[in-house]
Amino acid sequence: MTLPALLGDIWGAILAYVFFYPVLMSLVWMIGGIGFYLRFERKPHRRVDQPPLREHYPLIAVLVPCYNEEANVEETVDALMELRYPNFEVIAINDGSKDRTGELLNTLAARYPKLRVIHQVENQGKAVGLNTAALLTRAEILVGIDGDARLDPHSLHWLVRHFDEPQVAAVTGNPRVRNRSTLLGRIQVGEFSSIVGLIKRAQRSVGLIFTVAGVITAFRRSALHAVGYWSPEKLTEDVDISWKLQMADWEVRFEPRALCWILMPETLRGLWKQRLRWSMGGTQVLLDYWPQLLSLRRARLWPLCIEYALSILWACLFALLAVYRVTDLVLYRIDLQSAPILLLGWAGLLIGTTCLLQMMLSLILDRPYDHGLLRNYFWTIWYPIIYWVITAATSVVALPRILLRDTGKRARWTSPDRGIKPDASH
Repeated sequence: MTLPALLGDIWGAILAYVFFYPVLMSLVWMIGGIGFYLRFERKPHRRVDQPPLREHYPLIAVLVPCYNEEANVEETVDALMELRYPNFEVIAINDGSKDRTGELLNTLAARYPKLRVIHQVENQGKAVGLNTAALLTRAEILVGIDGDARLDPHSLHWLVRHFDEPQVAAVTGNPRVRNRSTLLGRIQVGEFSSIVGLIKRAQRSVGLIFTVAGVITAFRRSALHAVGYWSPEKLTEDVDISWKLQMADWEVRFEPRALCWILMPETLRGLWKQRLRWSMGGTQVLLDYWPQLLSLRRARLWPLCIEYALSILWACLFALLAVYRVTDLVLYRIDLQSAPILLLGWAGLLIGTTCLLQMMLSLILDRPYDHGLLRNYFWTIWYPIIYWVITAATSVVALPRILLRDTGKRARWTSPDRGIKPDASH
């Protein structure tokens, strides 16, 4: 085989991988999502406001790490006090905030007996705040949320029932986007169903979850103690604790009826910073635990590793192809029919159709939990364009940053982008 022919075959393989890998994964996620629904979601029922009754309600501690959350913390705590669960306490951690977060928390603690406040003089990072609070409660079940989150009144009921089985170490809930006033906000409504929710359903259907949601997850404290709690040096403590627990043979689950209403970035700058941190955190965890994952004892986790590695490869190849095609079109010729990166032709039709089917299925699955969800279907057609570009770019940028990062450096907070205007209905 001549060199030009070999290069042509390699280029053809790259094109096929870039365009058909998303189609394959969409099919896998849809099949897994349907399997989860049939096996776990139909029973006992899909009415969020009618959780199963229990004879015993163990104490639950809701941990709320806060950094510069004066705009949201009062609303978050007020919502927690509306929880219908009969036996809980709230521990808020003011992690060296530079605004009025600490002052507001003290005022709220005087108003609500269930609320305790921990003040850390300096910004130590979310993991340190969670670890501190976990050691200052006698509750065996801990629920971690963010300082801008609003838990559904029945969310604790749906989470706690999983801990009746002793092998369960963590149960992640179902985050729902509150702020829908901009195109980016509406697109992320579809994303949290069609990507986040559907992937978690598919992963749980085979007994594995890549990451719990840091904004709403319940933990068994004895399991956390066994694996050393949260790691202060990890950029995404939620990804890290998910892997630590599963590598220690604990079970992690997804509960779609445990709802949590959250705020997401509604500017491209805020979205970029958030997704870059997510990408860096996932890559950091995979690289750190790679030697341990080579053991046959942890072979059940290999599918998660392989899928994540393939997604990074796809992102890098997509970025390479995008740069090549844009350069080719600008410098040499304007030939849209031969520009596969623009998703024209039958390949683009296949990808677009598969994407719309995936989004429709995911919105239908989440519809009972988020009324009016299908109204956002129109906006989700723009999601692949934004998602693919941001995913490819952040993956390419994240890899060298993690490789060059000081492994012992503590991951501290930065003030997050909480969006422009929350939806008043939530």
